[in-house]
Parts: sequence; C-alpha cells; structure tokens
Amino acid sequence: MTMTSGYPAGTAVRAAPVPARLRPRDLAGLAAVGLRTRKLRAGLSALGIAIGVAAIVAVLGLAASSSAALIAEIQQLGTNLLTVTNGQTFTGQNAELPAAAPGMIARLPGVTSVQDAGTVSGVDVYKSPYIPVGETNALSVDAATLNLPAAVGISLAQGRYLNAATEREPVAVLGAAAAQRLGIDRIRPGTRIWAGGQWFYVTGILNPAAYTREIDSAVLVGFPAAEKYLHFDGHPSEIYVRTTPDDQAVTTRVDNLLGFQANPENPNQVDVSQPSAALTAQADAKGAYNTLFLGLGAVALLVGAIGVANIMVISVLERRSEIGLRRSLGATRGQIRAQFLAEAILLSLAGGVAGVIVGAIATAAYAHSHHETVVIPPEAWAGGLAAAVIIGALAGLLPAIRAARLSPTQALWTV
Repeated sequence: MTMTSGYPAGTAVRAAPVPARLRPRDLAGLAAVGLRTRKLRAGLSALGIAIGVAAIVAVLGLAASSSAALIAEIQQLGTNLLTVTNGQTFTGQNAELPAAAPGMIARLPGVTSVQDAGTVSGVDVYKSPYIPVGETNALSVDAATLNLPAAVGISLAQGRYLNAATEREPVAVLGAAAAQRLGIDRIRPGTRIWAGGQWFYVTGILNPAAYTREIDSAVLVGFPAAEKYLHFDGHPSEIYVRTTPDDQAVTTRVDNLLGFQANPENPNQVDVSQPSAALTAQADAKGAYNTLFLGLGAVALLVGAIGVANIMVISVLERRSEIGLRRSLGATRGQIRAQFLAEAILLSLAGGVAGVIVGAIATAAYAHSHHETVVIPPEAWAGGLAAAVIIGALAGLLPAIRAARLSPTQALWTV
C-alpha cells in the first residue's frame, strides 16, 4: 500500500525550520547585553546582593582569622598553665593563701614550674608625688618571683626583668597597661615611679599578657623589696603552675589536686582555673556575634533578591517588542526563558563577585590591623557565590516564565 503526502505531484516539500541552538557562550553574551543597556538599574539591584555576600564573607573570614590567631596563641603558650588564686571565706571576705603554698604545689608529680605573685594592699602608684591622690589609674603593686614571665609566657618589651640583686632593692617592672597609664613608653636611665611613699626605679616593661591579664595593670617588685619597703606580709595571691607539656591527663590530675595541695585546711577557699579555657570561651562568645551578623547578611541577600526580581519583572514589561521579534524570528519559549533567567543569574553573580571582593578586603584590613593571619575559608566565598547564583535563579524564574509565555502576536501588539 502506497502512502501519499497529499501534495500535487512534483511539489517540493520543505521541512519545518529547526530553531538554532543557543549555546551557553551565546546565552551569556545575550544576557550581558541585556544588563549593559540598563547599567544603573542593574548596578543598584546587584548592590543588595553584594552587601549580603560581603557581610557573609567578612563575618566568616574574621571569625576564621580570629580563631586561627587564638589557636596559634594557645599552641604557643600551651594548655598546661594553671592558676591558683585566693577565694573567699564563708563570711564573704577574701581568703589568704598560705605562704608555703608554692612550695607545697611544687611537690606534686607532673608539676614542672611554680611561680607566684602577691598583691600588696594599701599601696598606690603614681608617676610623681605631685599627682593627686585620687588618680591611681587602677594600678596594683604585686610582689613577684624571678621566673614569673617565663612561667606565664610573657616577654619583655624593653629593659630587664628582676634578678637576684634587684629583687631586694626599690626596683619595679611595669606591665604593658601599667606603663601606658603612667605615660612611660621607654626605659631611660633614672626612670622612676612613686609607690608607697618612696621612689622605685623602673628597669623593664612587659609585653601584653595573653593568659594573665591581671599582670598587664600591675607594677611588679621583688618579694624581699615588697616586704622591706612596702610592708608586704609575704602571702601569695596568685600562683602560676606549669605541668608536663602536651599531656592533658597530667594537667587534669594536677588541676584536681591543686586546691587541697595549696591550702589543705581550707581547700574550698582556693580558686583553680586554666587560662587557655578563657581563650576558648572567648572564641565561643565571638561565635554568637557571628551568628547575628550572618543573619543580617541573610536579610541583605533577601532584599537583594527582591531587587533582582523587581528589575526582571520590569525588564519583561519593557522588552515585549524584543520578545515578540525574537519569537517571530524562530526563538523558542525555552530560549526566551533561558535568556531572562541567565540575565537574573548573571546580575546576582556580578553582585556576588563584588561582595566576595569587598568582604575579602575587609577581612584582610581587619586582620592586618590586629596582626592576625588572614584566613578566608573556602566555604565563605564559595558559599557566597553559590547563594548569589541560587538567589538569581529563584528571583528570575517567575519573570522568565512570564516572558516565555508571551506569544509573538501578543508581544508585538503591545508595542
């Protein structure tokens, strides 16, 4: 059985034209042209995306940089430092550590170093005797042992620390904050301060302490000098204990025994802490603020998504003639939909790239100003760009569908 086409014999039958394929490179170029014709509007719409992505990158980058700095600081100073301080009595008064407490603690297995300091009460420090009595600058005078800086991980910024000769004389070493409040920025011959009604010569200034902040605002003198010139009673108020390095089990065991060893009669009146735990808690506290700023960045991204959706809706309304012309020339609904969807994604991606750059610059500036290593985790910039692409796709999906549904006749009729 022979099938006929229904056309007269000899008539050439021409196949229906097949629409040209829109390659990704052509689609990107077409989307770029659509955005370049409306530069100001596109820039303002991308600004919201850029702000949101910049906030996310900066927050995650600053958190990673700070965490890296804290981890490096903990690794440098170690986690094997424990501090023993005088607690309170049952009546709420300050307890007193026995004068023999450092020697008793040194007998514990696993303890490698014990250094101590004692607060000299009733003594204020001034740069000269002519300073008003009330302007004490919240400084304390502490008697300190000779190897205290090495035990707690503090280095000298200038000058020399106490030694076997100067610990018996009216000689002092200033903590970093104490030197700043007294207006002493360098050690010169004859530099001295007024403490306890007499002059003390300054021989050194310490760098800021990471673990023991109380030393920053202290004026350190030797135990013999404090007893001789400032009527110090000889009881320590802070004891710094180093245990075997890289052995957390030993540190934990010593931690559990310190209260009983320092004050066997009243172990409940002894406070024991691990300074490295404070840095960990500081990192956790920063994490709470990071969550807040990430939320603000997400809000900015939402606002940016609304802006992208708005500009795409307006673009569809303004470009009906273009849509009708392209449909008349053979463009399919899928190609029209892909064009407007590509424009929305490209617009959001441009904002995302700008946001990543701004966030990275902000992270680098902050890290350099705080002498920290610049760390931008991959999930920060990759997540920011991915969020920008997803937001662009979601924001441009509905306008793209509306553009694809326009028939050539309807689009050209509205011109």
